[in-house]
Amino acid sequence: MPEAPVSAERRPAAGHHSSVVFADDQEWAGHLCAFVRDGLDQGEEIAYFADSTEPERVLRTLTEAGIDATAAVKRGQLSVSTATRTYLAGTGFDPDAMIGLWYEAVQSATARGYGGLRAIGEMSWGARDIAGADRLLEYELRIHQEVFERLPLTAWCFYDRRLLPDDCVDVLAGAHPVSRGGPVGRPALRVTPLTDRPGLRISGSAGYDTRDVVAAAAAAVRGMPAPRVELDLAELRHLDAASLAALAAAAAGRPAGGPLGVRHAPPSLRRLLDLFPEFGSVVEVLDR
Repeated sequence: MPEAPVSAERRPAAGHHSSVVFADDQEWAGHLCAFVRDGLDQGEEIAYFADSTEPERVLRTLTEAGIDATAAVKRGQLSVSTATRTYLAGTGFDPDAMIGLWYEAVQSATARGYGGLRAIGEMSWGARDIAGADRLLEYELRIHQEVFERLPLTAWCFYDRRLLPDDCVDVLAGAHPVSRGGPVGRPALRVTPLTDRPGLRISGSAGYDTRDVVAAAAAAVRGMPAPRVELDLAELRHLDAASLAALAAAAAGRPAGGPLGVRHAPPSLRRLLDLFPEFGSVVEVLDR
């Protein structure tokens, strides 16, 4: 992993990565302008990665709100580009490549004398038939520890309910440490990164209908570079054998460390570990 830029002062990383859910243009503009104003006041570089919005409209909205976007662009403090040049550069979406791009972008911003980087990304492309789009949830679950704990970076992921199905928004928005904007529903299975140690909090019910969410959680577990990864299952009501097998396989495939630590294991998981003792070598219940 690239060397992280050193920041003289870092706020808690939990507040650096947020989902922003909205359903109309006025809400979008309000979040946009507040974010950019704060970045200008903080002396940070600001980037907007558009998908469904024309870049000219972003700049026009800022100008109409009294923000001198033209001057910020001219001095290099503000840029508006598109998802095809960032998230989707190359043949599609690749979480590892995007994580590397964050390091490059932050290093570039700090080298130019800015206090850090803040970015808005429109995530509506996640609902289209794009190569790698099915890895978006994995990416959202990994980047807290791999990016935001290490870099002077603040990013808001914009989720427009007019462009994505409600269940998709609820799962993806719920994968952020902080949710802003409109209400986020409670999906059947919700996965959120832990903010105090590498790992995930999984709540709800893991079964046949949530295979895609379990697969993303397993991929995130496999991809985390930390020596130890934990799951907090205090709010998990049920876990079936296939879900446990997916998580166990991810733990076994991790090159970075030992077994997957589990806290607050529900009775269903404990029963499965009794039935399938082979999983015990890669899944460790920490509070028996």
